[in-house]
Amino acid sequence: MNGRARIMVWYVAPDDQPDAVERAYDRISGDLEGTPGLLGNELLRRADDPLRVMVMSEWESLASFQQWESGTEHRAATSPLRPFADRYEIYEVVSAF
Repeated sequence: MNGRARIMVWYVAPDDQPDAVERAYDRISGDLEGTPGLLGNELLRRADDPLRVMVMSEWESLASFQQWESGTEHRAATSPLRPFADRYEIYEVVSAF
């Protein structure tokens, strides 16, 4: 396949600030624009629990994601979302139609 990678990060918003994750996502999205290898990302809200959201980002390759993640800009760029993080998973695209 084309070697693209998808990164899924799950977040939980606090009960008293249900839009906190969305505000943090909006805040950092502009900073991530133009990041080498990043093709785009989406903020997805769980249909049955509006406090649970996920950011899915698509990268040209796993290597491009790993290079960005190991750099100093990664922590600073994603710090507004970090307090709400629940878990993350990294996938490589192996087939698509």
